[in-house]
Formats: sequence, C-alpha cells, structure tokens
Amino acid sequence: MNSRSIGYLFCALAMIGVGSTVVVSKTIAAGLPPFSATALRFAIAFPVLVLIMRMRGATFPRLNRRDTLLVIAQAGAGSVGYTVLLISGMRLASAADAGVIAGTLPAVTAAVAMIAFGERPRPALLGAILLATAGVLSCTVRLDDIAGARTVRALAGDALVFAAVVCEVLFILLNRKLKTPVPALPLSALMSGIGFAVAVVPALFEKPWLGHVDVAAISGVIYYALVPTVAGFVLWYAGAARISGAEASLTTALVPVSAVALAAWLLREPVSLAQLGGVTCVLGAVLLASMDGFVRARRRVSV
Repeated sequence: MNSRSIGYLFCALAMIGVGSTVVVSKTIAAGLPPFSATALRFAIAFPVLVLIMRMRGATFPRLNRRDTLLVIAQAGAGSVGYTVLLISGMRLASAADAGVIAGTLPAVTAAVAMIAFGERPRPALLGAILLATAGVLSCTVRLDDIAGARTVRALAGDALVFAAVVCEVLFILLNRKLKTPVPALPLSALMSGIGFAVAVVPALFEKPWLGHVDVAAISGVIYYALVPTVAGFVLWYAGAARISGAEASLTTALVPVSAVALAAWLLREPVSLAQLGGVTCVLGAVLLASMDGFVRARRRVSV
C-alpha cells in the first residue's frame, strides 16, 4: 500500500472507532453514572497520552491567560460535555438513531460557524446542512409518532445526543480562536487531563462506589479510553499527515455507518428504513461538506 492509501485506512479506522463510542456508551450508560464514567475515561487516557508525548519528545505549550481559559472551555465542552451528554442520551435513545445524529457533526459545525462567526453561507455547505437536518428528522420524527409509538424518552435521548454533537462543535470552533497553536498530541493530553479535573468533582456526588460494580460498563469505559480516545487520536493524525484535510473529512462518513452497523450487530437493534434514510442523508451531507473543503483548498493553492 502507498502512503495515500495508508492515510485513508488510518483515518477510516479512527472514524469507525468514533462510531463505536455510540454503541459502547449504551453499555456504559446501563452500569455507570455519566460523570463517573467520564472521569474514569480521562483518568485512563491521560497518562497514556502523556507517555506517548514523552516517547515523541513533545511538551505542553505555554499559554497566556486567554488561551488557557479557551482550552479549559474546550475541555468542558468537547471532552466532558460531549461524553456526559452522549452517555446520558444513550440511556434513552437507540444506538442507531444516535449514530445518525452523531454523523451530522461536519454540517452542524458549518451551521454554527455561519451563525456565530458570520461565515458566508456557501451553496455546498447549505446543502450539507439541509441534508443533515433531513437525516436527523428521518430518525426522530416518524409516522409512528402520530400513533404515540415513539416515546418522549426516546426523543429526549435523541436531544441529548444532539446536544453532545453541539458540544463537540464548540470544541472545534473554540480551537480556531486560540492565538497560540497547540499541536494535536499535547491538545489531546490537555483535554484528557482537564476533562478529568472537571468531571471528577460531580462524579464524587454520584457516589459510584456505593452501587453494584458493573464489569461490562467498566470494560466499556476502558475501551472508550484506549481505543477511540488514544488509538483513535494516533490513527487519525497519522492518517491525516498522509492526505489532505478535505480527503480526511470524507472518512467522517463512516461514523453513522459504523454506529448503525455495530448497533445491529452487537446490540441486536433492528434497523428501520427511516434510519437507513437518515444514514443516506448524513452521508450526502458529509460528501457536500468535503467537496466544499476541496474547493476552498484549490482556491488557496491557486492564490
């Protein structure tokens, strides 16, 4: 395999890992409170990431007060907020629905950037936003709602998962505001370390040690910490170094696909036509967002 093919493979594996977090969060939610699971995730991931930093000779950057506050806000939103909301949502929502919603990240990022930062709406991104919206609606607003078959609990779970996506969007957009560039590896370690510090206090109020120790949930957290968090980071940035950013963004289409497939395979969840339609819409949204990235990249090169 050439370097380009390896890049696609690494990025694809990383995104499959991201899709698997939706499924594993279902197992975690059944046996651990959300803040306790989040704190445990980062307690495991942080020392591993620091070890990788030392092996590569990387160091933490010196940040001014403004950037320090931004990094803390990133950790609160993208690390703690995302994990807590995803796990909380998975107590109520189906993994297949959640996978479709999680796959809307590129389109939601574009929408928030246009609203919050006044970025000019380009046709491809507008199309991506519309398709992503259609994908979410196909999963959350169905014909059986009229008959009351779809419960308020499921809709509340979908809303929590979407809120988790918004938290991840805030992480991405806040990163753009940093005046001091922070390399990917130190940033990941910072997110884990600060994320643990933020989550551990509310985790103490949950008193997880008083309940039954759920081995499956603990195993799920260990998987979440080591595979999607640590290994996913290594794979993504190793792959992204071999291909362009726009090409790497294409592999995010695997998030909803892997989540729905794993939900059907591991959790034995039935996959409906509405969910398949949602996946199709989200894939189209990712494709349009990636095409927009290609166009912008070519324009920068030509300039």
